[in-house]
Amino acid sequence: MHDLVIRGGIVVDGSGNAPRTADVAVDNGLITAVGPQADRGHREIDAAGLLVTPGFVDIHTHYDGQATWDPFITPSSLHGVTTVVFGNCGVGFAPVRQDAVPYLINLMEGVEDIPETVLAEGVAFDWESFPEYLDALAATPKVMDIGAQVPHGALRFYVMGERGADHSEPPTPEEIETMGVLLEEALRAGALGFTTSRTIKHRAKDGRFTPGLTAHEPELFGLARAMKRAGRGVIEVNSDFGPGEFDILREAAQVAGRPLSCLVIQVDRAPDLWRETMAQIHAARQEGIDATAQVGCRPIGVLLGLETSAHPFMTHPEWMAMGDLTPEQRYRRLRRDAELRRVLVHGHPQNEHTRAMDFALTRAYLLGDELDYEPDPARSVTAIATEQNRHPWEVALELMMRENGKALLLNTFENYTEGDLNIVREMLTDEASILA
Repeated sequence: MHDLVIRGGIVVDGSGNAPRTADVAVDNGLITAVGPQADRGHREIDAAGLLVTPGFVDIHTHYDGQATWDPFITPSSLHGVTTVVFGNCGVGFAPVRQDAVPYLINLMEGVEDIPETVLAEGVAFDWESFPEYLDALAATPKVMDIGAQVPHGALRFYVMGERGADHSEPPTPEEIETMGVLLEEALRAGALGFTTSRTIKHRAKDGRFTPGLTAHEPELFGLARAMKRAGRGVIEVNSDFGPGEFDILREAAQVAGRPLSCLVIQVDRAPDLWRETMAQIHAARQEGIDATAQVGCRPIGVLLGLETSAHPFMTHPEWMAMGDLTPEQRYRRLRRDAELRRVLVHGHPQNEHTRAMDFALTRAYLLGDELDYEPDPARSVTAIATEQNRHPWEVALELMMRENGKALLLNTFENYTEGDLNIVREMLTDEASILA
């Protein structure tokens, strides 16, 4: 008898072969048979009608803080993920001096929208070096495998202090050398790579751009040389890919002799830029560089709601005047005060935020009980408003007030310029891409 038999499931084995109905037998923690009619098992699971797959490796997560206190790494463990890699986009929590903790939390909160209170109260920060951080992660058991990367933001701030975050001046040669020594130490201790963010979309909560945005070639190549000395690690980058950017990254990968992993997305301001980046990745691969695109499997979205960190009314003076109220108190006031609702909709000030929200509502959709990853553009907030001859902000407010003020809108702000997932499919089926 087998230890375990998962019987009658639809097996998708990751090889590219067609799905098939089969039994999967497990003995001593290893798969020992995949096929029809496996022998009986001491334990059996009826998987009829269900998918049976290998565990998923999620190479792009931000569990840098949560992994220090949550052994279940939720919600990833609930979705079949068996390995997560964090420290992406140049943000993370090691190396760190105690006086730098507030900045690293501020950076993570701004870039990844993880609340400051969660990180400040949940993360012990009882380490300084990256190897000590790895020891802290290893100190408690986890339900899955985890991997950490060295974030450029933390590394730069550790060595340069505030100068590393305010973009006032580049690091000195000695500071570049120190960063390289620390990176090499981290890689030899088990870090999976080095990550940086070079996009203007990423800002700390206080508004400052992420530290890696203005890192120039001497710094990047100095860090690449450290990776070459260590002989290990991947270079992961989130970039806007402006003119000449990929050339710099490709050269850094050549100097390091290490793989290059680039986040590739479709952006509305330049909907075909991703194709140029993919072509550059293919050209690099032909030159012998191990370059890969990280691609998401759905539109990249922002949730808008009356209780979220972003929504159309957040900069309106009348909304900010309710800052001391609880969400329930705000909702009750909105519900009974028609004049307040009118002023929020028709009296909003024109600023960068409201102009961005005007555009966001053209591709924002009510988040229903059944999540639709490919919402119909004809059902966007602005489309509904046009159909009903109403102001889009009025429709947005009405929708967000549902469920006692807890309803959410999904703003599909990337990977959805054409209003469907055809571009995402094209990205995912490219031989130079990997699911992120």
